[in-house]
Amino acid sequence: MDDIQKILLEQVADLHEVPAGAYNIRANGGMAGRNTTANIDIVTKEDKPGIDIYIKPGTKKESLHIPVIISESGIKETVYNDFHIGDDCDVTIIAGCGIHNGGKDDSEHSGIHSFFVGKNSKVKYVEKHYGRGEGTGERIMNPTTYVEVGENSYVEMETAQIKGIDSTDRLTEAKLCDGAKLVVSEKLMTHGKQYAKTTFNVDLDGVGSSANVVSRSVAKEDSRQLFISKINGNNKCAGHTECDAIIMDDAKISAVPEITANHLEAELIHEAAIGKIAGEQIIKLMTLGLTEEEAEAEIVNGFLK
Repeated sequence: MDDIQKILLEQVADLHEVPAGAYNIRANGGMAGRNTTANIDIVTKEDKPGIDIYIKPGTKKESLHIPVIISESGIKETVYNDFHIGDDCDVTIIAGCGIHNGGKDDSEHSGIHSFFVGKNSKVKYVEKHYGRGEGTGERIMNPTTYVEVGENSYVEMETAQIKGIDSTDRLTEAKLCDGAKLVVSEKLMTHGKQYAKTTFNVDLDGVGSSANVVSRSVAKEDSRQLFISKINGNNKCAGHTECDAIIMDDAKISAVPEITANHLEAELIHEAAIGKIAGEQIIKLMTLGLTEEEAEAEIVNGFLK
């Protein structure tokens, strides 16, 4: 890999070298590296771009890295990755996409990820998006994530898009069985004329299932954001969705939380808050020697931490 690709890989997957364990690295529309283990197998799809990942029942304390990097202007791709996770697993999956666009043509990656999680398993999924490059072409990412959480399983999802993506339309759909739990933490920042849309659709179908979906975002300059979160309580369950956003400059933010109770014992909560940085916060930091710009940056970094 060249220096640009190495920077992208470090940003989206915290990789400075070839990772231990299973991995599949995709670069500029093709496979750049792959490793499987005794418990994690990766198979190239034959009918469309993408891979099937099979994690054996009982797999514990193993990790899987599946980063995607694009460093050539004009590449547009849709990739389908399916994760088949057995019963009684405890695994961490590190995904993410980085785009460097130094040309005039748009570069775009759409990752379609489907997770099928067995019973009594624990899955942590980390996804980072990052863009850079001085070209006039846009950097576009449209990720779709579909999750089926089996009985008494726990899925934690951390998604972050902090810099350099001109347009994104993020869709996450989840269905939870008895005793299943989903925890989602989204961090998002836009600037310039960037646009970001996030949609969550969660069906709490199982007895005792629960979901906690939290989004924190910052919109600067002339950027726009739209947050949509829908939780359907279809059984005795607990659901919470929250959008907390900071608006700056001439940005625009819309938050549309929606909860629907289809069962007498569904307990659902939604929250949404949008506001500017409080002046007293900036003044307090400026008394410690920071400039106004440095104080704003410190507050934003702490908010998204």
